[in-house]
Amino acid sequence: MNWRAVLKTLPTVLAVVNIIIRVAALVTIPRDRRPTSAMAWLVTVFALPIPGALAFLLFGSTKLPQERRDKQSEINSFIVDTTDGLDLVRKDESWPKWFESVVELNKTLGAMPLVGGNAAELLPDYAPSIAAMTRAVEKAERYVHVEFYIFTRDDTTRAFFDALKAAHDRGVTVRVLYDHWATILNPQGRPTRAWLRESGIPFKEMLPFKPFRSAWRRPDLRNHRKVLVIDGTVGFMGSQNMIDPSYNKRGNIKRGLQWKDLMVRLQGPIVAGVNAIFITDWYAETGELLTRETDPIHELPVDSALDCQVVPSGPGFDKENNLRLFNALVYSAQRRLVVVSPYFVPDDSMLYAITTAAERGVEVQLFACEVADQVMVYHAQRSYYETLLDAGVRIFLYERPVVLHAKHFTVDEEVAVVGSSNMDMRSFSLNFEVSLMVRGRAFVDRLRAVEDDYRSHSRELTLEEWRARPVQSQVLDNAARLTATVQ
Repeated sequence: MNWRAVLKTLPTVLAVVNIIIRVAALVTIPRDRRPTSAMAWLVTVFALPIPGALAFLLFGSTKLPQERRDKQSEINSFIVDTTDGLDLVRKDESWPKWFESVVELNKTLGAMPLVGGNAAELLPDYAPSIAAMTRAVEKAERYVHVEFYIFTRDDTTRAFFDALKAAHDRGVTVRVLYDHWATILNPQGRPTRAWLRESGIPFKEMLPFKPFRSAWRRPDLRNHRKVLVIDGTVGFMGSQNMIDPSYNKRGNIKRGLQWKDLMVRLQGPIVAGVNAIFITDWYAETGELLTRETDPIHELPVDSALDCQVVPSGPGFDKENNLRLFNALVYSAQRRLVVVSPYFVPDDSMLYAITTAAERGVEVQLFACEVADQVMVYHAQRSYYETLLDAGVRIFLYERPVVLHAKHFTVDEEVAVVGSSNMDMRSFSLNFEVSLMVRGRAFVDRLRAVEDDYRSHSRELTLEEWRARPVQSQVLDNAARLTATVQ
């Protein structure tokens, strides 16, 4: 081979390739993509055509393979056909005028209807929450369905794992799902997997990236859900992973970081909806559709005053279900809106909705963390503070070294949302999430009491203080914000 001739023509070839990549990017990237995200990708590709194009091929799509999306559509029909509790919904004088349209939106997007006759207990403390889940497993008679983003056996969670093993040994059907990368990359992840194999408990790792053994997909899609269902009668969901509150990481322990979360214990027809989330993910990972075996035992709790709706979201759906729900509720708020999200990196629609609510007179409060556990997300979040404060949003920063990891918000006096979803673009587009919308004054009052406790451990950030922060912090915040839009 004449290497001299090859080297002579190489600049011309690279120039042609660069032109082709840029033209193709202009045609391909803006299609069905947010303008901010499209612009960020175009800047990346135009600045570094070949590396940028490779990055886009790897990370540019949030869609799952068609086979996985077809399974989601199939399970939606199952959900609709097996729902009970529709006749228990209470349409009384306290029903907000706008609420029915939000319920219809959720049903259209995620297939889950609003059901009545439910009870819910808030579990805002870490160890008592795990203890409550452990007690529920100890009473299991038919089945236990476990699904957590991070699922590790450590000193904090050992009793829960022992309860799972005891249930399995006495003949209860126990099934476990956990996110592959989030769990295995944890220091206790691999020992946990070994323990599950030794115990004989059936388990599956969700969204393992195996490009040569299955259809291609973006490698950083994650299943971020936290769900536990026992016998179809008791369910748990919320923000808490099954792990020590330090996350077993040396850096967290050295800094004294402790996670604070919120789980909800549920009874009533809504438990079947929570179980449908597990059934969906089990079917997606195993091909096994659990139907008659998991039929719930129909018994109403003593305090069954709540109307509830499960709202699933993620790459298995065609649209961003959680973002649309959140925006609809923010625009519906008339008096007070309180948002709790450890990672608040909104898209333009969410930012406009929240600032508009404040500017039209709604009292809007945002709870975030004073301490950073994810540096880039932390600085991207900070880049929105001035816009929020200028619009009249009150920002409360939870005291260090606690990472306020709870994810919920309340709208006026009647409606609340609790779940696994942050208000950030990753949760809107890349993560499988599950949220619970609840209508009931008593529940909102209890959640407001939790918010009051957060406020007592937080300091309020002012616009004057924020504008006086160092220039280097402003530069870092704005640079991190740019990376958040490359999706």
